[in-house]
Amino acid sequence: MLKRGGQVWRKNAFSATVLNCAAVSLVALAAAASTRPNNGTRVASHSAKLAFASKGKGEYVFDTGVLRGKLRPDGKSLGLSSVIHVPSGVRLNGGFGIFSFYRIFTTNKRYGHAAWDWPSVSKLLPDGAVQIVWPEGKDHPFEITATYRLTEETTVDLETTVKAQKNLRKFEVFLASYFHESFPAPYVYADINPQTKGKPGFLLAEKSFGGWQMFPREKEVLEIIQDGRWQKEPNPVNWKVMPYLAAPVCVRRNEAANLAAVLMAPRNDCFAIATPYRGEGHYSLYLSLFGRDVKAGETVRSRCRLVVAPKGVPKRTTAISNQQILELYQKYIKQLGGRVPSP
Repeated sequence: MLKRGGQVWRKNAFSATVLNCAAVSLVALAAAASTRPNNGTRVASHSAKLAFASKGKGEYVFDTGVLRGKLRPDGKSLGLSSVIHVPSGVRLNGGFGIFSFYRIFTTNKRYGHAAWDWPSVSKLLPDGAVQIVWPEGKDHPFEITATYRLTEETTVDLETTVKAQKNLRKFEVFLASYFHESFPAPYVYADINPQTKGKPGFLLAEKSFGGWQMFPREKEVLEIIQDGRWQKEPNPVNWKVMPYLAAPVCVRRNEAANLAAVLMAPRNDCFAIATPYRGEGHYSLYLSLFGRDVKAGETVRSRCRLVVAPKGVPKRTTAISNQQILELYQKYIKQLGGRVPSP
């Protein structure tokens, strides 16, 4: 029996949820990928289409044939911008970018307004990826490095590393992705979905659930979400805590164009996913990365992926199904070194 109490969805007071086979497989895959050593995915056969090109002054462009856009326009680190799905001509990002470094936290502390305000430097790597570095500053005792890599025509991978200069308690990178208004419908892969009779599934974030919705990975991370960090100005947020994640996968759909923008991460790299309700004007999705203590001198890593589907002209194909999205996630975890559990 499902209950809603206070600001938390729960089943039998946070008792262990029995997931279906697909959800169990995804959790095992994600956990395996997070514990096996790997430097991230690589393009099997390098192509000029799967490489960023420098336009000078710290700006980069890309055109895979399916996705076209910019990174660091005018030298500003605001994520992927001017992103177009080439076959359809549909714009993906909104006023801000996709995979944009926004709020940075430790326990009950926020570092400035947003990482995108901090000075950064960038360079084009030999494999066509772009590396952006935010050096340590007076107001943030850590260095952040982001590597954006085109791994397929439809896919952008992001690897984030953080080197701490001081001990950081429950460190978090709140990674923002802002989509075009033609992508109004956000779905999060939840382990208890009232829209699918309590089974794991992609839960559509309806306004009736709350204005700003947070899906934690597990009970233990609630203390991070509720430690006071989200009450810090500017723009504090009172999150409605939603069901736990079945796996860190979320999607925004453009139903008119049969397009979907899918975000995913290994389970141990992402401790929560957040979103406003369907149709709310930010049209955003957020990944809460890390969620762990980092010791002075230690370097830690988190990974995530954007996939835009389908590859071809959307109106000539059917929209990607939820099952196909989960298969994309399984593929990602396998590429990172995860193992597919036996049936």
